[in-house]
Order: sequence, then C-alpha cells, then structure tokens
Amino acid sequence: MGGWARAGLAAILGTLAACSSPPLRRELPAPRQATPAPVQPAQGARWIAADWKDLPGWGGDDLLAAWPALLAGCQRPAPGWAEFCARAALQSPTDPLEAAALLMKHLRPWRLASDSGDATGLLTGYFEPQLAASRTRQGAFQWPLHALPGDPALRRLSRRDIDAHPRFAALELAYLDDPFALLQLQIQGSGRLVMRDATGAERISRVAWAGHNDQPFQSVARALLDRGEVADATPRTLSDWARRNPAKVRDALAVNPRVVYFREEALADASQGPRGAQGVPLTPGRSVAVDKAFIALGTPLWLDSTEPLSTTPMRRLVLAQDTGSAIQGAVRADLFWGWGEDAALQASRTKQPLRLWALFPDGVTPRP
Repeated sequence: MGGWARAGLAAILGTLAACSSPPLRRELPAPRQATPAPVQPAQGARWIAADWKDLPGWGGDDLLAAWPALLAGCQRPAPGWAEFCARAALQSPTDPLEAAALLMKHLRPWRLASDSGDATGLLTGYFEPQLAASRTRQGAFQWPLHALPGDPALRRLSRRDIDAHPRFAALELAYLDDPFALLQLQIQGSGRLVMRDATGAERISRVAWAGHNDQPFQSVARALLDRGEVADATPRTLSDWARRNPAKVRDALAVNPRVVYFREEALADASQGPRGAQGVPLTPGRSVAVDKAFIALGTPLWLDSTEPLSTTPMRRLVLAQDTGSAIQGAVRADLFWGWGEDAALQASRTKQPLRLWALFPDGVTPRP
C-alpha cells in the first residue's frame, strides 16, 4: 500500500474512531439504523444494514491479531465466502491499516438485533482448563474422566449410576485429584491434562468433548450455596469444601446427573486452542461461541462491550467459531479466553452488555 493511500486510510479510520460511541455503561445506546430496511430471517434475528462509521471503535483494534483466526475460519468457509477467503489468503496484510482496507473493500457491516429490535445482548466467557492428572488411580487422583460408551443404553446413565456401574471402569481415560475440577472440565467441554510418566517427564494432552448422557444439567455449586455449605462458588472455595467433606462429595456431585464424555487427543501445538464447532482451533480473545440458529459459523463479528469488571470499552474483531448449549439468541456471544488460571479468571468475570455487527461479503444476504 502506497504512502498516500495509507495516509488516506489512516485519516478515514481516525475519523471513524472519533465518531464512535462513548464507553458502555449499564445500558448501551442504540446505534443509528441505516437503510435499507432490516432483513428478518425466519429464525427471528433482525439484520440492519450499517456503515463502517456505525461500528464503535472501528480503527482502534489491532486487526492483525484477529487475522490468524479469520484465516482458520476460512479453512471451512460458509456459503458465499470462498472468494473473500481466497483474497484474504493471497493478500495477507502487513499491518492493521492494510487489514482494515481489505475488510472495508470487500465486506459490509450489518447490525444484529433480536426480532423485537433489541440490539443489546449478553457477553460471557469460557476457557480451556489445564489440570493435573494421572493415568492410574492413585493417591488423591480418584476422579475419572470417561470415554464415550459404545452402548447407547450405557451412555444415558446418570452420574450416580455411572459411578456404580462396573463396565465404566474400562472407559476411564485418566483421573483428576479434584471433583470440582472434573465438573468444570465437563462444563467447559475440553481441557488439557498435565501428567508425568515413569521417568518424571511432563506430558500434556488434550481431552475433547465426545458426547454426553442426555441428562439435564443441574448446578452443584448452586445447591451448595442454597444449603449454606459454601459462601461463594469460586473454584478454590468448592475444592476446599471437598477436601473438608470427603464423605459428602459423591452425594453433592449427584445433584447434577449430566455427565460429559471425552476423547483424548495429542497436543501437537500447545499454542493452539481446542477445535470449536466449526472444526478449527479456537484463538484466545478472538474466537466466540454463538447461537448458530442466528449466526453462521465462520462469520466475522465486530464486538462492542467492556473489559470484565470494568467500564473500559472492549471493541474488537472476533470470529464465530464455536457453539454452546447456553449460548442462545441473536445478540449473544461467549468469548474464548484461552487456557490456564488467567484465562479461567477472565472467563469467570465476563458477564456484560454486548452489541454485535456481522461482516458479510458484498452480495451475500445475512442469514444463518
């Protein structure tokens, strides 16, 4: 990109950034609605054509940080995206300005709203747990992760029945030393296991979601809170409660009959996240889970929210690359924070107002 062109684009982006809306507070101001009239798919989402200047903070994000996630999503492009994905692969930008120019030339933003016209939704967060584990049952490592049973009748057993059934012993992949870490792993759907071999060498593998037992989910933490057995539901508090009350743990866990089954995978690249529902590795801070009844997997989204526990704006390009049973609605996203303790803390703190704009190629009608 030539100097004059770069300067011109910088001026445009600077103007857009200056025109962006003020930081989010408890309620988000509704952005200006642009013509043409909203597109209203049968699923109940409302798509409203927008201008680039309608995107709060556009021009302030480091788009290069999102580019690997965009290219990953292009490995499995949605209908209508093949041409843009080919351009993105061939014209990899060298700085955020070039990335912005490519997006603005070939894509158009659409604001997302519910069928009632509400443009404000909810942002939450999730992460990939990284947990100490053992290949054999020993010492404190008493809590097994199970592989998916081949027998459909076995798959549907409740947590309490699984604990007592002898055929599940052959399905135990590994053992954790914390029952609430096991519950967290099942809620998140994937995780990293840190194990040591006979020589003491550390080995990290990944366990990924393989299915569940079709039982309803019930919150164990909520039950303990309601009974006054814990003061809060932080992982440390729950783990401390389990250590102090070993005789009560199995009955406490049985409150939640749902069990998630796993498959073990080699962790070829520790810098990559687990594969999401789109089938591509998730990128920390750039991949989100969405309701695919409203947003097609692979869609780039402009996210307008705040940093966790803050009023500081968080405005960035993210990619719809995963789904989740709790992620329902048009203006709803679950941000993948990565793995380890810092990611877990960020995920636990993420629950704030959200607005979304979807970016689509010229000529592509927004729809799931």
